[in-house]
Amino acid sequence: MAKSLIIVESPAKAATIKKYLDDSFEVEASAGHIKDLPKTTLGVDVEKGFKPHFVIVPGKKKIVDKLKKAAAKADVVYLAPDPDREGEAIAWHIFEEIEKVSPKIERVLFTEITKASVRKALEVPRQLDRFMYESQLARRTLDRLVGYQISPILWRKVQRGLSAGRVQSVAVRLVVEREREIEAFDPKEYWVIDALVERPGIDVQPFKVTLRRWQGKRADIPSAKVTQAVLDEVKAATMSVIAVERKDRRRPAMPPLITSTLQQEASRLLRFSPSHTMALAQRLYEGVDLGPEGRVGLITYMRTDSVRMSADAVDAIRALVGQRFGPQYVPAKPIFYKNKRSAQDAHEAIRPTLIDKTPDSVKSFLGRDEFRLYQLIYNRALASQMAAAIYDQTVVDISAGAAQFRASGSVLRFDGYLAATRSGQKEAVEPSDDEFAQADFLPGNLEVGQAVRLVDLRSEQKFTEPPPRFSEATLVRELEERGIGRPSTYATIVGTVQSKGYVDKVDGRLRPSELGRIVNDLLVRHFANVVDYDFTAKMELELDEVEEGQKTRLDVLNGFYDEFSATVETATNEMRSIKAEALPAGLDCELCGSPMLIRFGKNGAFIGCSNYPECKNTGEFERDERGRIHKKAVADVGDCPECGAKLQVRQGRFGPFVACSTYPACKFTKPFSREERCPAEGCTGHLVEKRSKRGKPFFGCDRYPECTFVTGLSPAPGPCPQCGAPTLFQRSFRGAKTTVCAREGCGWSSRPAKKTA
Repeated sequence: MAKSLIIVESPAKAATIKKYLDDSFEVEASAGHIKDLPKTTLGVDVEKGFKPHFVIVPGKKKIVDKLKKAAAKADVVYLAPDPDREGEAIAWHIFEEIEKVSPKIERVLFTEITKASVRKALEVPRQLDRFMYESQLARRTLDRLVGYQISPILWRKVQRGLSAGRVQSVAVRLVVEREREIEAFDPKEYWVIDALVERPGIDVQPFKVTLRRWQGKRADIPSAKVTQAVLDEVKAATMSVIAVERKDRRRPAMPPLITSTLQQEASRLLRFSPSHTMALAQRLYEGVDLGPEGRVGLITYMRTDSVRMSADAVDAIRALVGQRFGPQYVPAKPIFYKNKRSAQDAHEAIRPTLIDKTPDSVKSFLGRDEFRLYQLIYNRALASQMAAAIYDQTVVDISAGAAQFRASGSVLRFDGYLAATRSGQKEAVEPSDDEFAQADFLPGNLEVGQAVRLVDLRSEQKFTEPPPRFSEATLVRELEERGIGRPSTYATIVGTVQSKGYVDKVDGRLRPSELGRIVNDLLVRHFANVVDYDFTAKMELELDEVEEGQKTRLDVLNGFYDEFSATVETATNEMRSIKAEALPAGLDCELCGSPMLIRFGKNGAFIGCSNYPECKNTGEFERDERGRIHKKAVADVGDCPECGAKLQVRQGRFGPFVACSTYPACKFTKPFSREERCPAEGCTGHLVEKRSKRGKPFFGCDRYPECTFVTGLSPAPGPCPQCGAPTLFQRSFRGAKTTVCAREGCGWSSRPAKKTA
C-alpha cells in the first residue's frame, strides 16, 4: 500500500489528524520551527542581499533526522503546518531538509481540524507559497536587524541585557506616552445638576431628569457660582414637558470574532490575558479529546483578521438559530460583514467547526477556561447571524426657565441576538436609600404640554478625568487600529514588553517601568523612524505587498536598511550614556541636600545621592500621579543585629529580601519571610519567595539549608485535612485551580481522585 506522510508543527494536531485517516497515512510533528537565525550572531549577510544563515534549532536535530527518515519511506509528503506566514516558513524549512529524500512534496492547509476538512484539504494540495515565505523572511530579517543592532547600543549606554524590537518598542512607546498624558492631565471642574420631578395628580413616584441646556447652549457648568444661578432659576420657574420623542432603536449583532477581538472580549468578559487566550484557542483548534468520539478540533484557525464565514457555516448557523430560537430570530438574508481595508482575508473568522457541538455538549471534556472561551466563540458566531435587538426608546425634554432638562429611557421589545449572548439581561441592582437613584426611570405616558412640578434639586461637583491606562486588551485594540503588528503577533508583543521589564501590570493596567521610560526616550530621540507609529504600520503594509507579489523582499529591506544603518552609526556615537551620567530625580538628598539621581542597578532603577561616595544615601522610589519622584517609605521590619540601624525590605534579582538601611556601610541581609509556615514535617520555618535565574518565582523555607523544601506552587490557607501541614498550595491546570498538600508522602488534593476499575 502506498504510504503518505503528513507533517504538522504540533504533536496535539498530529494526534487529532491521525484519528481521521487510515493506515496509509503517517503523521509526524516538527514541534514548531526546526530552523532559525543563530542566537549569538546577526545571521544576516547584508552585503549579499540580506542572505539569512539559518541553523537547526538547538535540540531539534533528532526531530529533523526523524522527519527525513519518515519522508524517505513515503511516496508523497504533505506539509501541513499552520496556514499563515509562520506556518509557511516552517513548511519551507522542512522542505529544504527533506527534498533530497522525498520524490513528491506538497503543501496542504488545514483551517479547521475536523474529519471532513482534513480529507477535503488532502484532495486539493498546492505548492509551497514562495511569496508568503518571502514575506515572513522579510519580517524575520527586519526584526533581527533592529534587535541585533540597537540592543548592543542600549547595553553600552543603559544596562546590559536590554533589547529593542521593531514592534515591541512601538508598543512600549504607546504605554509611555499614555502615562505621560495622564501625568500632564489638568482636571477641569464641572457640575452636574439633577432634578426630581412629577406630574401633579398623575405620577405616584417622581422621576429624575438631568440638565442638558442652559441659556440656549449646551449645559457646561464650570463653577459653583454658575451652578447656584441655575438652581435659583429652576426653583423659581414653571416646568413643563416641551418635547417627547419615541422611536425604535435597533442594535445589530456584532461580527464573529477575529484574533484581536477574541483577545479583547476574553479580557473584558473572562479576565484572560492575550497569551492565555491564544494558548486556549490553540488547544481548541488543534483538537480536544471528546471521549468516544476521540479528538476533534472545535474551532477554526485562531490567527485571522477576517470576519468572513463560509457559506456552509452561515447556513448551518441560520438553521440552528431558527430551530433553537424561532424563525423571527433569523434575518431574511444572511448577514455579511465587511473586513477592514488592512485585513488579509486569508482565513475565515474564528467560529465553531461543528455547530452541533454546543458548549454544554462538550463541557465535560474541557477545562474550565477552555469551556468559557469556547462558549464565547460559539455564542458570538451564533449571534452574528441573528436579527437585531429592538428597543422602544423615549427621550423627554422639560423646560424650567432658561434651563432645559432631559430624561431618556429604553425598554427591550425584542431581544434578537441578545438571546444567544445573554448580554441583554440587566444585572440586579442593589436597593438604595438615595431617592435620586430610586427615581432613575421614565414614565411611559408623557405628553407635550404636561405640567411638571419640581420635587427636589441636586448639584454635584465633578472633575474631568485623564484617559485610562491601557489594559492588555485595549493595547491590542490600539495596535490593531494603528495597523501595527498582525493577528499572530499581538499576544507576543503584549507579553514581551512585560517580560523585558519595560512595562508593569498593576491592578490589571499597564504602566511603564522607569527602565521603559528611559529606553523609550532614547529610541524616540535616536531611532525616530523605528518607533514611529505610521512608519511601523507602513512596514506592515509593505510586508503584505510582498506576500501578494507586488513587492520583493529586497525592495522592503533595501528601502529600510540604508537609512537605518546610518541611524545606528549616529546613535552609537551620540546617544547619551545613562550609565555614566545618570538622570536627575527632581528631589534633594535628605541627608546632605545634594541632588538625587536616578541610577540603574542589576535589580532595577533606584535613586542615589549625587555626592557619592561622600554621601551613600540610596533608596527605591515611586512616582505620584503627576509623574514626580518620591523616595519610597521604608517598611519597619526591625533593627539590624549587627549595627542597630533599621532594617528594610529590598527587591533583589532573586526576590524580596531584608537588608540593613545603612548599606553599603553595613552589609547584613536575611531572607524576607512570609507569614505562611513551611509544610515540611517537623520544620518550624516560614516560606520565602524567591526567583530563579530565569525570573520564575518559587517558594522555599527560610531555614535553608537545614530545610530543603521548595515548590513552584502558590501558598494557600491550611491546614491540610489529611496530614495537618500548616500551609496548602494551589495548582492550576487548564484554568481550573486545585488545592493540594505539598508535604512529602501526603498527596491530599481538593480534587477527587479518579476511580479505577
